[in-house]
Amino acid sequence: MALVAAFLLGSVASFAQAPEATAKWSVSSNAVSENVFELTFKAVIEEGWHIYTVDHEYNPIVIEFTPSEGYSLDGELEQVTKPSEFQGEKVFFDSVTLKQRVKLTGNVATVTGEVSWSGCNDRFCAAPETWEFSVSLETKQQVKAEVSQDALAEGTSALSAGEVSEGAEEVAADSTTESTATSTAIVSDDEDKSDGSLWALIIEAILWGFAMLMTPCVFPMVPMTVSFFMKQSTTAAEGRFKAFIYGLFIVLLYTVPISVIIGLTWIIGGNTVTADIFNWLATHWLPNLIFFVVFMIFAASFFGAFEIELPSSLANKSDAKSGGKGLGGIFFMALTLVLVSFSCTGPIVGTVLIKSTQGEFWTPMVTMLAFSVAFALPFTILAMFPSLLKKMKGKSGSWLNSVKVVLGFIEVALGFKFLSVADQTYHWGLLDREVYLGIWIVTFSLLGFYLLGKLRFKNDDPVEHISVTRLGLAIAVFTFVVYMIPGMWGAPLKALSGYLPPLETQDFVVYNYADSPAGSVTSVTSTGSATTEATDPAGTSTGSVAGASYGRKYGLKMPLGLNGYFTLEKGLAVAKAQGKPVFVDITGHGCVNCREMEQRVWSDPRVLDILRNEYVLVALYVDDKTKLDETEWLTTPEGKTLKEIGRVNSYIARTRFGVNAQPNYALLDCDGNQLAPVRGYSLSIEGFIDFLNSGLNK
Repeated sequence: MALVAAFLLGSVASFAQAPEATAKWSVSSNAVSENVFELTFKAVIEEGWHIYTVDHEYNPIVIEFTPSEGYSLDGELEQVTKPSEFQGEKVFFDSVTLKQRVKLTGNVATVTGEVSWSGCNDRFCAAPETWEFSVSLETKQQVKAEVSQDALAEGTSALSAGEVSEGAEEVAADSTTESTATSTAIVSDDEDKSDGSLWALIIEAILWGFAMLMTPCVFPMVPMTVSFFMKQSTTAAEGRFKAFIYGLFIVLLYTVPISVIIGLTWIIGGNTVTADIFNWLATHWLPNLIFFVVFMIFAASFFGAFEIELPSSLANKSDAKSGGKGLGGIFFMALTLVLVSFSCTGPIVGTVLIKSTQGEFWTPMVTMLAFSVAFALPFTILAMFPSLLKKMKGKSGSWLNSVKVVLGFIEVALGFKFLSVADQTYHWGLLDREVYLGIWIVTFSLLGFYLLGKLRFKNDDPVEHISVTRLGLAIAVFTFVVYMIPGMWGAPLKALSGYLPPLETQDFVVYNYADSPAGSVTSVTSTGSATTEATDPAGTSTGSVAGASYGRKYGLKMPLGLNGYFTLEKGLAVAKAQGKPVFVDITGHGCVNCREMEQRVWSDPRVLDILRNEYVLVALYVDDKTKLDETEWLTTPEGKTLKEIGRVNSYIARTRFGVNAQPNYALLDCDGNQLAPVRGYSLSIEGFIDFLNSGLNK
């Protein structure tokens, strides 16, 4: 078991290596009196990484000053940046600023020292790192920092890297401005954007893998597996080794085929082609409708309408070869398990793979690895320790069929998510929020009645008495149904925000997000008829055609009753006229994390107030399939013509902001210069407020 678990953890960790430096430091100086200077230490932290506070018990940031007769420290080290909460620890993401005052004993001094820290992500920590600094100070003069971390590594000056201290000469400031304006976008996604989503998929895949043991196709294979290894092994050590190899073969049989397919796609077409394929799978109407139909077929199979099976001849041939000794026999024993259990595992494998196509190109490989390890682990443990089998029932029964039926109801609910994605990206208007909720309420109500024995399917035995387990599950399901019912009148249902269509699609709501704090009942309003694209200061239409705004023209809406724009050019023009910065929301109709961010973070009254009053909002939908007018097409430098809203916005997101996933958020000044690193998916409200404020303080 330990070896199999290590195999999973080692494989996942191999996808992420520590960067050359988890944080890049610079230091600047500012005179606060004739002989007292304030040193400002700033670190830009690599995306996906974090460092700890100065008072952390194990991995603090430490600044050691070299003792000198020319100066002395004046006060304690000040931690300017407010830390974020992560896994019970106080950490810094994106950047951190520290300040320390020094007092000169003469007219000139050189302050030297070393900064040490340890960078971590949510999987592992890098080796401790250090950075040496040196700052020349003179009384009555502010001096720019002598070096930055990049300058030490590459032998260049801080000025050439665009690092300039406060109060530096005017020519240096001008050089920095020019360098910043012409540089590429800085991207520093929060670890939750990629790693959080990936780990959520991994955990879900693991749970599905364990759940498969309780299905009638898989459970009867347990005694056969144990007896096979008892007959094949002469010693306990040999049996455990063969059991481990057996589990490893199961993992490889599930993981290698999908890895080979994706790997060949990446090798032949490159990362861009692979990303395009996955984007097509996640947003185009054809694959989403196919996924919806497949889920309904899987559900019907679980309900007992028919069995989805591979050809029996294939399983029989594999079973015949499994009787051999050596690794070959173990391999075919594993292959037999995979083939025979396909009628139960096939739908779940499809569920795991379909959901993982919305991540990076390697996400399906990692999630399938997680699923297969969890699926193989019980067989491996029971094969290693056969005595555990005595505590389990040896054959499937009605309770196992009930597991399949419950999974069938879950498949029905999840299947409508894919139909909803196609509905949103193509603006069909079939599954508005209240319709979608109605389907889920009915589906889970039927599941509750099934658990109470009020519904029976083809392979079910009569339920004479309700077990405590069934009763507990029924209570949980009906509680979930009661929770969803207020959503029919516009309750935010934040726990489900990632799965439901946007609130803006609902025809009737009692919650008016535009005029009150999130979650307070105010008045009856119809978000479906709300105008959510703002007008420019002159009061004219923001659209590209007379009498109709861009948003109305193409059926686009801002979330939570906010006003905004849907092209970057228009947003920048209005921002320049109003003297405000621009908040760019890189989003998608089918983006689960986007809806979750809007309902759980944006809906906070403090966030809403900043978005509504301090920024000009621009929403770029990267998966919208609406075709633009010919005058709005975009031709790339490579000569490729982009004709859809989503393709144009996706191109802008990649080339201007350096991102190809959603959600991502960028802050620009009215001239289009980036004010802060791009921020990704993170449910930290305080962190999001700090991010918004960082654009207002520049």
